Amino acid sequence: MNTTYITTEELASRIHYDARTIRNNLVDSCLIEGKHYVRPFGRRKYLFIWEAIEADLLRANVDGIAMPVAE
Repeated sequence: MNTTYITTEELASRIHYDARTIRNNLVDSCLIEGKHYVRPFGRRKYLFIWEAIEADLLRANVDGIAMPVAE
């Protein structure tokens, strides 16, 4: 399996969130170190693992409850 590492700005562009929101609100609450992102060499910069994030995004859609739509 290929792993795609992306920066905070690239992730923000893909999921349409502000980069600051990702750093301040999603890291360590929704995104888990070692699963969704790594900090290379123990630095402050995050590298996100796109495949893990994408899988969780798609899983959230499948796990939802379908609601009837009035026509």
